[in-house]
Amino acid sequence: MKKLFTLAGFCLISSSAIFAQTSLATTVAAPSDASKIPAATAVDALVVNKAEFDFGKIPQGKPVTTVFEVTNTSKTGFKLDNVQASCGCTTPQWDKDAIIAPGATAKITVGYNAAAEGPFTKPVTITYNGTQTKVVTIKGEVWKTPAASAPANESLNNLKN
Repeated sequence: MKKLFTLAGFCLISSSAIFAQTSLATTVAAPSDASKIPAATAVDALVVNKAEFDFGKIPQGKPVTTVFEVTNTSKTGFKLDNVQASCGCTTPQWDKDAIIAPGATAKITVGYNAAAEGPFTKPVTITYNGTQTKVVTIKGEVWKTPAASAPANESLNNLKN
């Protein structure tokens, strides 16, 4: 009889433990109403006409510029908070006070001074709507200009006579 009570007690305790684990797993696994959880979707409010611009080969000492057009695709207006280049050789210019209305475009002119010889790739970060950012890139290759001008053409004097 003692063995029977011990066996019944063991079965009761085991079934209680299994039930508790099953209930806990069910409770933790999924909330009762998943539709109330907000989806983490970020709306991209700024579209740039080109993510990268290649100047190709440019002569040393001849500054170059390109224009990036940005479009506000949100439902509210905002301004470009900052446009910052990665170094002093690249200079962005934009209307710092202009509010870009929904659907409207604005222009960012980016210049490169072409002082250093060789290939370059420079990112430009556009900050808008407080904390959102977009990165555009300019690239190209600066070739070294000759140190002296071309030699004089002596044959030209013969033609004048």
